Amino acid sequence: MIVVENLHKHFGGFHAVDGASLSIAANSITGLIGPNGAGKTTLFNVIAGVLKPTSGKVTMAGEDITGLPPHELFHKGLLRTFQIAHEFSSMTVRENLMMVPEGQSGETLWNAWFGRGRIAQEEAALLKKADEVLDFLTISHLRDEKAGNLSGGQKKLLELGRTMMVDARIVFLDEVGAGVNRTLLNTIGDAIVRLNKERNYTFVVIEHDMDFIGRICDPVICMAEGKKLAEGTLDEIKANEHVIEAYLGTGLKNKDKVATV
Repeated sequence: MIVVENLHKHFGGFHAVDGASLSIAANSITGLIGPNGAGKTTLFNVIAGVLKPTSGKVTMAGEDITGLPPHELFHKGLLRTFQIAHEFSSMTVRENLMMVPEGQSGETLWNAWFGRGRIAQEEAALLKKADEVLDFLTISHLRDEKAGNLSGGQKKLLELGRTMMVDARIVFLDEVGAGVNRTLLNTIGDAIVRLNKERNYTFVVIEHDMDFIGRICDPVICMAEGKKLAEGTLDEIKANEHVIEAYLGTGLKNKDKVATV
């Protein structure tokens, strides 16, 4: 689905991504881990078009998407979420979902005056889809709640729901567990697995919670110093001496501590 070749992103003299090369298989849930400053979020931002790469190449299903802006990648089915949720706080949960699809007839003044029947039909279809998404995510009871009143975990579920409104092909999730309690994190994990198995979504997940990564992700990629350090199952990654050194700088004698990082 995604191939990254010798990707670089420099900020002055700082090389946040420094020759990263990796691939993401279609219909996989790939975990992306690494110590703070490893370049994980910058890599996400470059792939998703938020940042322009200094050099290197990104392809999606064989198509060169290097440097394309987010709105063009959105149309190709590539979406990302952020560590801090970006909801429209004064709108309801249902309204947050309904506004996601682009090209709605009601967005033009002409249709607002002369195309009210078409607008009503589209809104009815969007309302139905939004309610189906809320049911899928088990948060239908929050449909009329202002999004700004949701908990951190509920906002993460809402962001996941927004990707479902446009039938995404690949979704990059940045620290989906940050600030989320264990019960809601399990709900989010269940939703990700269902979307992967039932709707063929491909996911890439940055996360520091190794229990969460181990439950839903295979393979796991570890980054350090702006490049891929290792790839494999979580158990293989945790036993890798280079990974242990990157996290702890202490070698194999403290490898058990990686599970808590």
